[in-house]
Amino acid sequence: EMAGQLFLNPRAVGISAATIFVLGLVPGLPTVPFLLVSGLLGGVAWVINRYKEEEVEIEAKRKQEEAQKPKKENIENLLPLDLVELEIGYGLINTVESERSGDLLERIVSIRKQFALDLGIVVPSVHIQDNLQLKPGEYRILIKGNKVAGGELKADCFLAMDPGNTSQKIDGIPTKEPAFGLDALWITKVQKEDAEIAGYTVVDLPTVIATHITEILRQHANELFGRQEASKLIDNFKKTYPKVVEDLIPDTLALGQVVRVLQNLLKEQVSIRDLLTIFETLADEGTTIKDTDVLTESVRKALGRSITSKLKDDDDNIHVINLGPEVEEIITQSLLQTEQGVQLALDPSYGHGLVSSIAQKIETHPEVAGQPVLLTSPVSRRHIFRLVNRFIPQLVVLSHSEVTTDVGVNTVGTVEEIHAS
Repeated sequence: EMAGQLFLNPRAVGISAATIFVLGLVPGLPTVPFLLVSGLLGGVAWVINRYKEEEVEIEAKRKQEEAQKPKKENIENLLPLDLVELEIGYGLINTVESERSGDLLERIVSIRKQFALDLGIVVPSVHIQDNLQLKPGEYRILIKGNKVAGGELKADCFLAMDPGNTSQKIDGIPTKEPAFGLDALWITKVQKEDAEIAGYTVVDLPTVIATHITEILRQHANELFGRQEASKLIDNFKKTYPKVVEDLIPDTLALGQVVRVLQNLLKEQVSIRDLLTIFETLADEGTTIKDTDVLTESVRKALGRSITSKLKDDDDNIHVINLGPEVEEIITQSLLQTEQGVQLALDPSYGHGLVSSIAQKIETHPEVAGQPVLLTSPVSRRHIFRLVNRFIPQLVVLSHSEVTTDVGVNTVGTVEEIHAS
């Protein structure tokens, strides 16, 4: 240790050489031996110092050569896709950066918490980036790299919407609210107070974007929930109910089948937070049934209370539209067993007429306009949902078996006569 500290440090050896040289000049001490030792140590100090300088030069040269070499580009880093992305024009940067009066990031955190409570899933983080190819006030929402929605906002303005009971009209630039397509006006900051006094609903830009993101995430919740997300959810659930999971996966059903059932529920905005009820139902029914669509209907029946609780009013009533007996019979007779399971083989013109009749009933009955509900038989429920969901996405298709006994059913209209078109 002492040799290492002495002979690897040229300064220490040099000081020792100088000290011995001075001692050699002291009268009475042997001058020649001290001078020889001093010269020897001085030479060692010079050699060590030279060696150190060469090491520094070699290291500097090596770093310079590495810097001049072309960097190896890792192409694999370009392959992964963000599940959810928000691209914004440069005019909307203020809405994202909190220190510049924007609070969109905080709102997105709240959205993810709300989804965990409402649907029982953890939605992925939203990757936000600016895109110079967009217009200054334009934004786009992407799911798995593909644009699914977007809009164009006016910077430093507010969006004012007429709820139908305004006391007076205000001047503004007509536009459409991006999330739901409602009529709205762009107004300035000066007009905000007057608009609120007049009864308009006034929202700022971060609220507009956050509302749109919420609606898109809700519509695509089933696409954002895959095997990886399900595995994390199941592992967390297994800590509390290990036996329930062991009885279900993989002995009764494979992970892919369970995921498919959960995706079916999410597609219709049914919360999967109650995993205990879902897994116990699948464990009971999965021993004899392997069709995930049929299993989904069994789970929906078990979750009937939580499904209907979101649809009933303050008086514990659900306002619904019914299908007439003849319509139900035609749909039932159109169900065919195929290799892909039971399919609805309905005449296209009749199907179009059915969708039009349901839409007309919704328009003519304000009781269900806010949240339209169609009540059908358990056999035809999922098939009717697939038929109408594309044209009336806000419609909830409910079966009789999902309505609990403590909920009253108020039929406001019945779809009976269908005119094929």
